[in-house]
Amino acid sequence: GKSSSSNIDGEIGRFGVRRRRSGDYRRICHCLPREASFILSWKIDGHSVTMNLVVCHYQKDINMKNLSDQPCLIARSLALVGDAWSMLILRDAHAGLTRFDHFRKSLGIAPTMLTARLSALTEDGLLAKRRYSDRPPRDEYLLTEAGRDFLPVLFAIGAWGRKHRGGGKVTRFFDAETGTEIDAVTIDRATGREVGTRPIRIVAAQ
Repeated sequence: GKSSSSNIDGEIGRFGVRRRRSGDYRRICHCLPREASFILSWKIDGHSVTMNLVVCHYQKDINMKNLSDQPCLIARSLALVGDAWSMLILRDAHAGLTRFDHFRKSLGIAPTMLTARLSALTEDGLLAKRRYSDRPPRDEYLLTEAGRDFLPVLFAIGAWGRKHRGGGKVTRFFDAETGTEIDAVTIDRATGREVGTRPIRIVAAQ
């Protein structure tokens, strides 16, 4: 970041001010990673100012992980893939992308964020990492059975988007054999009816 004065009241590290020292400055702009809680403390014209910013992606991830213990299977699933980046990585994996640079180019995602999401999807069993180069060391990410089973979920989200977020130019998906556009619906196996057209009764876990 930049400051209008060279006398900075505090030593700024990756997570904010570490040690205080004498000095005075009017304005400092310090850019920290989005995935960090931090405290900034400084003096403006002799007055101490402290900022404690605690909302961050790390906290969000921790809270999401807590959902994995919920009895609701929707909550458990969202604990693994409950953010847009994870779903888009899985979308691109189903489109045939496997390598870090390919995901980054497709998504325009920051490298640190992509690394974190790929690691999480691998740890949770939706992707499997496979070494394809030793010099330099490079890995690719392949869909597991759990990852492949997520494709209908992506199409269900797309069907919702078609109905409620359509309009303008949109990406379309076609069956490779028949050439017909895919129009996904979710069907209950027992009744054969589309989910959402019949009343639903929720039974708590016992």
